[in-house]
Amino acid sequence: MRQAFYALARHALFRLDPESAHRLSIKALKSGLVQWRPAGDVDPRLAVQASGLQFANPLGMAAGFDKNAEVATEVLRLGFGFTEIGSVTPRPQTGNPQPRIFRLHSDRAVINRLGFNNDGHAEVLRRLQKLTAARPGPIGVNVGANKDSDDRIRDYALGITVFYDLADYFTVNVSSPNTPGLRDLQARENLTLLINAVHEARAASRSGNKAEKPIFVKVAPDLSEEDLEDIVQVAADCALDGLIVSNTTLSRQGLSAARHAGEAGGLSGRPLFERSTIVLAKLRKRIGPKMTLIGLGGVDSADTALEKIRAGADLVQLYTGFVYEGPAIVCAILNGLSRAVERENAGSIAELRDTHLDRWADKPMPL
Repeated sequence: MRQAFYALARHALFRLDPESAHRLSIKALKSGLVQWRPAGDVDPRLAVQASGLQFANPLGMAAGFDKNAEVATEVLRLGFGFTEIGSVTPRPQTGNPQPRIFRLHSDRAVINRLGFNNDGHAEVLRRLQKLTAARPGPIGVNVGANKDSDDRIRDYALGITVFYDLADYFTVNVSSPNTPGLRDLQARENLTLLINAVHEARAASRSGNKAEKPIFVKVAPDLSEEDLEDIVQVAADCALDGLIVSNTTLSRQGLSAARHAGEAGGLSGRPLFERSTIVLAKLRKRIGPKMTLIGLGGVDSADTALEKIRAGADLVQLYTGFVYEGPAIVCAILNGLSRAVERENAGSIAELRDTHLDRWADKPMPL
């Protein structure tokens, strides 16, 4: 019944431009009317421990949906194991001119060139301070740099400092294609400087017996084998906590829709699945079993979420799949993962990690 209701609601939402539809979705969550997964309906076999954090299940909402920390608790109450707000920059910024989001319905994909539009550190901090200490799950803060910043590394470090007491983990977003020059921070020398700076900010923000909050770096899917080697080496040298693989792609490979396919920006959704999963597996193969990897890109079903885990992910995230499938996607994926654990007679979802690692890691890098 609820899924049928969402199908009708989606039809109405999709008649609106994407940004208006998104604002309406946020308002619906704020109203408290949208609560999809019953409280306490949790399969303990889906629990995951990663980077010192406990997750009730491995499914998270990716950054971009709740940029400004307006509905972090409400998102978790849908059944997600964690959520990530942002990207947040020190100063508010409006982002790129509209229109800047384009739906590719037949491909279950989206192209966006938002450009880190957000309310800035001060406003997002104010909202996070209102959250109760008893959160339904971990809340991550995705930090970014202002487009016109004269010191982007300083912007990232400032994000760690400002949100240290309120974030459960941090994501350093150096892979958005919509801020000119940002992806240059993935280069070996620049990435080393950046990670060292955010680690110093973390060390300075700790006091007493405060836990050390994990810091993940979100990477692009448009990487060469040499780029992967550089990222792995920097991650090892700098004792990075983990990687999120991956952000949106500049590639248009595999698209069937002609309308909007030529728009500039990053492509997300179903066409990104194979590309991002290959990169995920290749990084897992190189980086070893201990570092936390979060799989993102094209997750829109239990099968795709499970395949990310089989390819090396400890946790998975989605966003575009939520746009097309609605809140019921959370239950559908978690129920599917539970069935997979049962079917394979595993003690936990973590036991299924890496079971298809070689299959994905041996594939050639996408063009």
